[in-house]
Amino acid sequence: MKSQSRTPLNVACRSIRSVAALLIASGLSAICIGAGAAHADDAASILRAMSDYIANQKNVSISYDSDIEIMTPDMQKIQFASSGQLTLHRPDKLRVTRTGGYADIELVYDGANFTVSDRARKIYGQMPAPSTIDQLVDRIRDKSGIEAPGADLLLANSYAALMDGVYDAKHIGRGVIDGHECEHLAFRTPDADWQIWIEPGATPIPRKYIITTKTVTGAPQYTLRISSWKTSPDTTADAFAFKPSADMKKHEIQNLGHIDEIPPGISPSGEKK
Repeated sequence: MKSQSRTPLNVACRSIRSVAALLIASGLSAICIGAGAAHADDAASILRAMSDYIANQKNVSISYDSDIEIMTPDMQKIQFASSGQLTLHRPDKLRVTRTGGYADIELVYDGANFTVSDRARKIYGQMPAPSTIDQLVDRIRDKSGIEAPGADLLLANSYAALMDGVYDAKHIGRGVIDGHECEHLAFRTPDADWQIWIEPGATPIPRKYIITTKTVTGAPQYTLRISSWKTSPDTTADAFAFKPSADMKKHEIQNLGHIDEIPPGISPSGEKK
């Protein structure tokens, strides 16, 4: 058998492979060390600190970006993106906007009524609302069919809502989200895995939140990224009042039709496992 040529190119290639192997081995070692250091108690205490901090904020204004994935019938994973703003005044005021390529939606809660406005199609629906934001989140999920996967982060007791069904919790380590160093936590429930990145210190703000659905083939994800967080926003007296324009028409809230982040006619459910 001929010995391998020791040209400069071959030597360089072998050197690159050796360096790559060393880097991969180092990376795997770091991952193993990180996994060994992951503690459920740490994850729970960091999440509780975030929950307590958020519960104490009476006025919050955020800007966010969200991505939702769906599986097509031929098993292609497609992602749809949108952006929006949220303004909250505890216990009974909320305004949320969400704009994407297929919907331009505004949700308004004034303490007495909950309004869903489809600004692109100039229609809106309204229903009587309970007396707190937490009760409203439960009501709209049960009665209107509106999904609000990031809403649990803003509840008065977000810790209890998020930890419901969790059987495994890990503190993965640190990560950087939009320039903010964060604690990276991972949790598991029977139906979903989810991760969250929370700023450390006196202001434990959630910066990124991912839900991975395990009951759908392909494990599609929902991702929420919070780019701006203000705890004392400037709001006017009518910031939470809904005033439809003259050309808007009122519908039953359950008959509004397409208000999702995905195009009409595409189902996000995919094939159940």
